[in-house]
Amino acid sequence: MAQLSSRAMTETGKIHQAQAEVLAQFNLQGTVGRVEPFGSGHIHDTFYVETLENNSPDYLLQRINHHVFKDVAAVMKNIELVTRHLRQRLVSIRGGRPDLEVLTLIPTHQQKSFYKDGEESSWRLFLFLKGTRGYDQVQTEQQAYEGGRAYGKFQALLTDLPVHHLQETIADFHNIQSRYRLFQAALEKDPKGRAKDVVAEIQFARGREAQMSQILKLGQEGKLPIRITHNDTKFNNVLLDADDRAQCVIDLDTVMPGYVAYDFGDAIRTIVNTASEDEKDLDKIHVNLGLFENFTRGYLEETTSFLTQGELDSLVLGVTLLPFLMGLRFLTDYLDGDNYYKTEFESHNLQRARAQFRLVELLEEKQQYLHNTIQKIATSSLGACPRI
Repeated sequence: MAQLSSRAMTETGKIHQAQAEVLAQFNLQGTVGRVEPFGSGHIHDTFYVETLENNSPDYLLQRINHHVFKDVAAVMKNIELVTRHLRQRLVSIRGGRPDLEVLTLIPTHQQKSFYKDGEESSWRLFLFLKGTRGYDQVQTEQQAYEGGRAYGKFQALLTDLPVHHLQETIADFHNIQSRYRLFQAALEKDPKGRAKDVVAEIQFARGREAQMSQILKLGQEGKLPIRITHNDTKFNNVLLDADDRAQCVIDLDTVMPGYVAYDFGDAIRTIVNTASEDEKDLDKIHVNLGLFENFTRGYLEETTSFLTQGELDSLVLGVTLLPFLMGLRFLTDYLDGDNYYKTEFESHNLQRARAQFRLVELLEEKQQYLHNTIQKIATSSLGACPRI
């Protein structure tokens, strides 16, 4: 059973005492010496857990946001299924490293994947993958390529896991029509009286409803297959090793049935943008086409063996849909009083929405080039031997 050092107890105070009580529920090794906030996620509270012994692993402790993920048991069941399947597939692949390439959940002493405390907060514990790093922004074309490989391989490894085995952890997560309904409801309610100050953003959102509904329409018509997708493919959800090679895809809360264009588009959203997701100066936002090409090459090298032509054609639609959808979600949360995303100042969600909408405009201008690039790389990748 884990212990908490007296040094950690005296320096960290009550909050770490509470964390110590949670950690004591898990089957971890070593003496806990330090617990501190970790990462830049918007949703969960994440803590790095350092142990004192050299031969003991370190951990990541997370308090799951049950306001966002209302069915924590379903989230954790999906993660158990997916990580188990990924491990099994990697064991069968030459050069596969399941202990390094897949997240490892640490069970509780009752062999559960999470622990619910007396205040109804749910906690989980992962092994910390030492020597890895994540980036909020892509810095090199190699990183972009490795991000493409990581998400492509993730999808490819899961093609033989039946889709119906996974539950929907957030209903209609990328369903643009559902997002429009939530946007309209927030606009009509307008609890903070903010609608009058965002007329241009409202018009931008309303003017693209038909355009942004194309993937959903194709799926409803049976022209796009439903697959197991990650659904939150920000670049910082890929861990790279010391040589900037892709090692592990993380943040599996939204792994569930979806369309591949959603994953492709969300990754491009964070990879090609030359500015931060919440950049205030819109003139700093540009599209890095070199990063787009390299991500696409890495992604298609792993996926062209199973993607349909319809899916390939839909990828460029995902490129504009996902930044638009994120902008719409940020704008909705702003109108609704900032109840979903963590914010650092009053207009933070509005600033995020404006940055995403500007990225949409730039990607729309380059849509034909992006489509041609995808098709060209897909054609060349079909001639290569599949990795999996």
